[in-house]
Amino acid sequence: MEIMTEEKVNNSATAVQIPRVSRGYLVGKWCFDRISSLLASILLLVPMAVLALVVVIMDPGAPIYVQTRVGKDGKPLRLYKFRSMKRGADHLEQMLTPEQLEEYHREYKLADDPRLLGYQKPGDSKKCFGAVLRRTSMDELPQILFNILIRGDMSVVGPRPILPEELAGNYTPEEQAILLSAKPGLTGYWQAYARNNAVYANRERQAMELYYVRNRSFRLDIKIILHTVVSVLRKDGAK
Repeated sequence: MEIMTEEKVNNSATAVQIPRVSRGYLVGKWCFDRISSLLASILLLVPMAVLALVVVIMDPGAPIYVQTRVGKDGKPLRLYKFRSMKRGADHLEQMLTPEQLEEYHREYKLADDPRLLGYQKPGDSKKCFGAVLRRTSMDELPQILFNILIRGDMSVVGPRPILPEELAGNYTPEEQAILLSAKPGLTGYWQAYARNNAVYANRERQAMELYYVRNRSFRLDIKIILHTVVSVLRKDGAK
């Protein structure tokens, strides 16, 4: 499959039926994103500073990791996260076994990831510091300040922003055009209701992300936000 660039997304929009949403919904969503992210950033400023300090103490280096993902309309999106992995985690061939590399290239995640902060022996990826950051979704907190409030290239609710190769390898060009018609979200239908329990291999993850884009509404957004809180507290689908 080919990846949809910004130009290709715009050109394909005429050939693909992009789900329509009302202007009222988009304006209301924009206002909610800005107000909620401002309040959350103020409340979480001290906890985020503490987390950043802990990351630096455990593994000296920048506490925030920036990765380029695919944003709305195919535009590059700089995603901000607390670093839950050791330095050099991007050098996959140096840190992973051939079996782990195959698993990563298939699902873009690992059941037992040795790159996580605090990982020392097999099985630690369920209990080490980096795993706790991910399981509780605390590694995503910088997105509230940087991506939603300051840059405005993400929403509170939307499809998860993914890597270019992840998009190209799992969605048809038509599906890519639909998926990228919505602004990516901090949480979404897939994260709230499935997380790691729905994968690319059986196309459950694709189906859930596309379902949201086709059916997004205030009611669905509220349900997703509430269910996200419950899922994080219960650790549903987390690994």
